[in-house]
Amino acid sequence: MTPASPITVCFPFTGDVVGGSHFSALGLIKALDGQRVKPIVLPQKANGAIATFFRDAGVEVQASPASAELGYARPVGPLRYMRTLFDLPEQVRHLRRLGVDIVHTNDGRTHANWAMAARLAGAGLLWHHRGDPGASGLRFIAPLLASRVVAVSHFALPDPGVWSARSRSEVVHSPFDTAVVEDRKAARAAILRELGSHEDTWLLGYMGAFVERKRPSLFIDAVVELVRRHPAQPIAALMFGEDYDARTGRALIAHAHRRGVAHVVKFMGFRDNGPFWLAGCDLLMVPAIGEPFGRTLVEAMLVGTPVVATASGGNPEALRGGALGLLVPPESASELAQACHHILNNPALTAAMTKAAAEDARTRFGIERHASRIVSIYAEILAARPPRPLANRNRAST
Repeated sequence: MTPASPITVCFPFTGDVVGGSHFSALGLIKALDGQRVKPIVLPQKANGAIATFFRDAGVEVQASPASAELGYARPVGPLRYMRTLFDLPEQVRHLRRLGVDIVHTNDGRTHANWAMAARLAGAGLLWHHRGDPGASGLRFIAPLLASRVVAVSHFALPDPGVWSARSRSEVVHSPFDTAVVEDRKAARAAILRELGSHEDTWLLGYMGAFVERKRPSLFIDAVVELVRRHPAQPIAALMFGEDYDARTGRALIAHAHRRGVAHVVKFMGFRDNGPFWLAGCDLLMVPAIGEPFGRTLVEAMLVGTPVVATASGGNPEALRGGALGLLVPPESASELAQACHHILNNPALTAAMTKAAAEDARTRFGIERHASRIVSIYAEILAARPPRPLANRNRAST
């Protein structure tokens, strides 16, 4: 790389489930100045869902060398990590052929698959941590391999210690389209039409994958409490999302039947244009535990939908300690129901809170702000990195 050439940044992705990390990475990639940064996207599956997601957004993807298949939402323990080492030689050669300056990894499985290859190829490694601060990779691998660590919230930062990447870590909030505008009345009317429900129905939203950390069953339990308190009130509990194991969705349906709210809970499936459907909800409930930084929470803030969330993970940081949404103790269906009742029965207070939340989100979570800081970190990584051997530079240019 010469001073006039762009920084070549590789974005590898493991697995084939599109999630929040891919939306955040796409927002960054689209905002990058092509004269300063050249992004290379390497999905594990050349024609899979992640590759299609980026291609449909106008981002070029390239073929990736073989890497270990690591299951979604499963920890990468020592034995599974050992499987990734068999692919190292070809990954290293591939990164060198592409002339990659920095590898930017965005989730736990991709850290496991590509962190070592990045450093052996002579590239810098930006470890973008979007998970639990107790994750084994962050605790044991990042201190050894990461040039820098970016965490999505203060909750997600690595703990300080003798063996820790904390001194090389900082918080950079995920990027959002802060110019988004949705017609809340039109969105609400669209949901009511789909359900065949009356306009006085309360529309309670849950949006996200059906995984344990997000506590979808607790959402159903909170709905039970709310129905008990308001037996005459029409309520529709909208679960936007899907499972990834073909079992969780069935278990949630059975749970709703057991709790007597199968007629209230509506499984809406995964939907494109999430902000539109969030705008149609009277509130978003976020029962998650240990969620480092929920994208749907911020998207709800931006479109004016009030938020009820557990005081766990990154939720208090996003909601500024409860000033921009209601926070309740974790694992409490009754407290979630009470907070929902408070929002639905205090329109003036809710309007003031959602107005403040939207203004705050537009200030804190813009794409340009995020991209500017990330590009600065790229430059800082390169400035601290030893010069690449001449042979590697020559290979990258041929």
